[in-house]
Amino acid sequence: MIPVNRPLLDGNEKKYLVECIDTQWISSEGPFIKEFEDKFSKSVNRRFGVAVSSGTAALDIALAALELASGDEVIMPTFTIISCITSILNAKAVPVLVDCNDRNFNMDISLIEQKISKRTKAILVVHIYGLPIDMDPVIELANKYKLKIIEDAAEMHGQQYKGRPCGSFGDISIFSFYPNKLITTGEGGMVVTDDPHLAERANSLRNLCFNPQQRFVHEELGWNYRMTNMQAAIGVAQLERLSEFVEIKKNLGQLYNKLLSGIDEIFLPIPGESYAENIYWVYPIVLKPIAKMNAKDLARKLSDLGVQTRPFFWPMHKQPIFEKLNLFLNESYPNSEYIAEFGLYLPSGVGTTELEISDVSKVLRQIFND
Repeated sequence: MIPVNRPLLDGNEKKYLVECIDTQWISSEGPFIKEFEDKFSKSVNRRFGVAVSSGTAALDIALAALELASGDEVIMPTFTIISCITSILNAKAVPVLVDCNDRNFNMDISLIEQKISKRTKAILVVHIYGLPIDMDPVIELANKYKLKIIEDAAEMHGQQYKGRPCGSFGDISIFSFYPNKLITTGEGGMVVTDDPHLAERANSLRNLCFNPQQRFVHEELGWNYRMTNMQAAIGVAQLERLSEFVEIKKNLGQLYNKLLSGIDEIFLPIPGESYAENIYWVYPIVLKPIAKMNAKDLARKLSDLGVQTRPFFWPMHKQPIFEKLNLFLNESYPNSEYIAEFGLYLPSGVGTTELEISDVSKVLRQIFND
């Protein structure tokens, strides 16, 4: 079975982990934490970085740090992972959904302004699958209506928008270091910002809001969302190779583009937009109606032939849990619905080999030629 993702851990990861063990700094108070925060935040042109236990933890902290009031509205894409909406609901705010575009799967910026109301306080932008959302129009709207921007750059390590790093645009931005990301710490995440107040709140919220003057006195509820020194050690080693990993991803995507060109039944990802080149965080394909199958059908066929895949995000307005909570009733977002049913992504980790890409491409051609 060709796995959908395989990380590369053959740099300084083992060396730094041994250092953690030898020095006995294995908890969240070891020196690699600060080193990782400083180096990572610098790599995305931010003043402050706060390392946490997951990308979801980073989202929870980002929303809580903004101190939204109950009932405040946050505009977000329907086509994204459920962590985004869970963090909004945890903050007692109200998620307002926007459809994606059918070109790069990001939130359709032309639809955002019509969703803004007197209760809107923030826009959560989520960069999807290798290409960022067009940020300039979003920033203009945020300035016009005095809204905060929460930037989910979980999938955008090493990506740039008009020459600026993704993760440098939000009032507060987040990253994930899950194993399928370009930089992994196994589990883990990062909150980055230029605002010292937000950074201070993020630091407190990740550590149970301990009172600096008296540790076990609390004036606010936080979480134990700390990253360990061992995770941060892996992160430092991974960050050393980020530019290399980005090139691997780009080459991987371009090889797929070449080998899959001409298959009439599928849409291939676009190579870029005017503002960004695709870094192919994953390699997504979408079935055309002439394929006469959906993504589940194709995934089964590929699995039978030794190729692992992953489905696209399932839209938030179609989630059973939110139907039970009477959210998004009778709302329809056709682009998100279509790509969720007919989209999947192919093996595309930084550890995926060119031979494996060639084999996957041959299998796909075999399926559509039968």
